[in-house]
Order: sequence, then C-alpha cells, then structure tokens
Amino acid sequence: MAMMRLRREDPRVVGSFRLHRRLGAGGMGVVYLGSDRRGQRVALKVIRPDLAEDQEFRSRFAREVSAARRIRGGCTARLVAADLEADRPWFATQYVPGPSLHDKVAEAGPLSAADVAAVGAALSEGLVAVHEAGVVHRDLKPSNILLSPKGPRIIDFGIAWATGASTLTHVGTAVGSPGFLAPEQVRGAAVTPATDVFALGATLAYAATQDSPFGQGSSEVMLYRVVHEEPHLHGVPDALAPLVRACLAKDPEERPSTLQLSLRLKEIAAREAQGMADARPPAPRTDPDRPTGRLAEQYAEQRTQRRPGTTPPPRTGGTNGGSRSGSRPAPARNTGRTGNRPAPRSGTGRPGPRTTGTGRRPANPRLLRQRLFVFVVVTLLVALGIAAAQGCQGPSRGLDDGPRGGVHQEQRAQGRLGT
Repeated sequence: MAMMRLRREDPRVVGSFRLHRRLGAGGMGVVYLGSDRRGQRVALKVIRPDLAEDQEFRSRFAREVSAARRIRGGCTARLVAADLEADRPWFATQYVPGPSLHDKVAEAGPLSAADVAAVGAALSEGLVAVHEAGVVHRDLKPSNILLSPKGPRIIDFGIAWATGASTLTHVGTAVGSPGFLAPEQVRGAAVTPATDVFALGATLAYAATQDSPFGQGSSEVMLYRVVHEEPHLHGVPDALAPLVRACLAKDPEERPSTLQLSLRLKEIAAREAQGMADARPPAPRTDPDRPTGRLAEQYAEQRTQRRPGTTPPPRTGGTNGGSRSGSRPAPARNTGRTGNRPAPRSGTGRPGPRTTGTGRRPANPRLLRQRLFVFVVVTLLVALGIAAAQGCQGPSRGLDDGPRGGVHQEQRAQGRLGT
C-alpha cells in the first residue's frame, strides 16, 4: 500500500494513536497509518468534517461500528478502536500489509482462473461472517480488498452507505466506484447481502480481465449501464463466467448466496489448480550418470564398450583413434579421457565411473589400500615370528657346545700331565 507524508492540515495524534503516514483518502474521509503505545500498527480513518455534522450519519455510523465489533473471521480487518462522539468521528482497524487487489492487477495484469477462484472463495467466506453480524459492506471493490500474506482481507466495511442511497444518483456524490455498485443501490432501494454479491461478481470480473464488467466512462454512464445493460465478461475464464454472470443479475433474488459462492468457488479453485498441474509437461527423466553436452558422445561410446559382445565404434581422425592400413588395429584403451577432454561427469557433478579395457570397473582404491595394509601387517608378523624362532635356537646350541668344550679342555689337560 502506497504511503504519503502527512500534510500540514493532517492531525498528528488521534485518540491514543500517533499518526505517521497517509494511506489514502476516500468519500468518507482520510485513512492514516498509526500506532499505539505498544507499537501496534493500525489503519485509522477520520471522517470528513461535513459528514461529521450530519446527525443521521453519526447515528448510522454508530450502528455500523457496533455491528463491526461483532464480526468474527479472518477475512476482515479487525476493528481495534473507535470514537463516535469526537468532533470528527474515527475508527481504527488492524493494519494489513500488502497491496490492494486493484493495485496488484494494475501492476501484474489479470489473475489466473485458479487465483481468481481462490480469492473469491476467501472473500465469500469473509462476507458470510460479515452478513451474520448484521452488516452489509455496500462498497466492496478491488481497492477495498488487501492481499495480505495470510490471504485477502476486506476493509472499509459497514460505512459505505453514508448519507442514503438516494444521493448516489447525483454526480460527484456516489460512494465508491460506480462500476461495482448494485442496481438497487443506484435506484435507492434497500440493500441486502445480495448487494455485496453483485459487487463481488464485478470484483472477480475485474481480477480476471483488469477492467470493470461495465467498461469505463463518467458516473452517469456507468450507473446507467449497471441498471440497464448486461455486463461484458469477455476474457473471464469459462470456468468462472457462468458464476460471475449469476452474481451480476439485475434482480437480487436471482443471485447466489455467499455460502453457495464460497463452496462453488472452492471447487473451481481446486479443479483449476489441478488442471494447471496436469498441463505442465513432465520433467525429463535423465540418467544420473549420463553427461550432457559435448561429453554425450563419449558417454555413448563407453556404454557401448560396457555391453558384452559389442565392439566400440571405430574412431576417425586424430592419432589416437586412427589405424594404419594393413595392420591390426590395437584394442581401444579406455582411460576415462579422450585427448584433452576431461572424464565424463555425472549429473551430480562427480566423475563418472571409469572402466578398464575388459569393460569391468577397477577395484575400489580404498579396498586396495586396506588389502595392502593387511598384507604388510601379516608380512611383518611372519618376519617377527621367524626372528623369534631363530633367537630361541641360538641359546640352545650354546648350551650344547658348553659341555663339549669342557670335555675337550679336560682331555687336553690330562694329555699335558701325562707328558
């Protein structure tokens, strides 16, 4: 929602709220962005001075605010505070972040059928709660619908009919956009929940076509079309056109109820969303080990080499793939590289499995290291065993030689004595 700086004539404090920015201005007054002492942000609307002097408006405004307090549901901006006795009556609602439906469509273009149906279903459900509280919005239009992250929210309910429906036929006194007013509002007849249904139908048509179903023109022309001409629904999706046309019936009795709208629009939203999902082309199935681009040819050659009983296609050109005439071509050696090209990579960015000349994958390097380690350990243990055995035999031979050496020495000594 666009924000503007406060003007010199704008108040800075209203009630217990401090005003920060202008959010917009309408037929009833000016809407400000404010905050309370706890920092909670609100949208605060101050009524125009000329309307504040109208006692009939004050009494009607008091009844509508009292009814708005009873509204329960998450599709409306919750009423926070109001002062009906102030010189200029005001009320504050929960601030809803997000653009209005009008701004969204004006900037991004018409919504899809599924999105239109989803927004319409949420708005219909919100209107059920509004009508159960005894309130008729009377000014439902794209600019009064905010698209918050949690879903659409209805704002400015309950005060659109300010000084009576009879004043709507005068130039410049119409409240809201004439292209979204119901025929009974233009004629000055009593408004009912069916009045909001008409406005909802015109709002859905705008969301789907980026235009009012009664075109553009002056207030007199627009109001005449609403009463006497049929709406133009060119561009409205076929799934929504019959329901939108029923909402725009001239006779209020012929329009569907908000509950019927909610249920029907939910069905359309689900069906359209499913249709959009089915219309999407399936994602191509790819081999995770299969490269793409310039390595695809090499991958196909490796796949051919892996198949038993097949021979790789002969290569032409170059010194590696060419064969001399009259000589037997040497068997192809697949090292995972072709010339200066890198080895193929899988779809996950890791090198693809290399193959040997026989088409088998080489042993796992980690397994080879483990086997080498076991071989070295076993060899060391065997060597240590042999050395230990040899050490045990050495001392035994020394003991055997000892006595023998002693006998020889004794014999030599006896020989010397004899002589």
